[in-house]
Amino acid sequence: MRSIVVVGILAAGLAHAGYAQEQMDGNDDAILARDLSAETPEAPATVQDIVNFHWMTDDIAIGGQPTAGQLALIADAGYSVVVNLAMHDSDNAIPEEGSVTASLGMSYVHLPVPSDAPTSTHVRRFFKVMDSFDGEKVFVHCVVSGRVSAFMHRYMMLRKGTSAEQATSPLLQRWLPNMEEPWTSILNLELDEIE
Repeated sequence: MRSIVVVGILAAGLAHAGYAQEQMDGNDDAILARDLSAETPEAPATVQDIVNFHWMTDDIAIGGQPTAGQLALIADAGYSVVVNLAMHDSDNAIPEEGSVTASLGMSYVHLPVPSDAPTSTHVRRFFKVMDSFDGEKVFVHCVVSGRVSAFMHRYMMLRKGTSAEQATSPLLQRWLPNMEEPWTSILNLELDEIE
């Protein structure tokens, strides 16, 4: 039954793509084995393929954990700094991320922030790092871009003077209705509580 469904889906897909309808004459393997990759080329990979990638400004982008290959895309896109807020043992962490980033000609800063216990001290350190790279192209990430979205929200509003709307990434927008402590406290920090 499963092979009939797969053949049916494939045949429908081939017909939809403009292929001549082929008779199913008992040689279904010929249809299933057809290499369609040459006929439908994939678009080249870009930084936008990084999980939850979002441009905050022309010089600042955020996202989830990039792969080693995506770190190369970040360098190719002109970024000179990678800031990582994920923990050392986070999902999909790259143990050698610092050396990979350095080999690509970028600076690397790791500021591990526990997802269950962020503090104003973490935010203060983040602000200092971002201030030190002002004017450079910076990519900031964590595992899925949650920590980054919250920290960047405060940085963009308190340091760069942007509106709440401009400082809110799409991921943060989705997270806000269900956000709980300690993250709601992070989003309510004022500059005097950080410095």
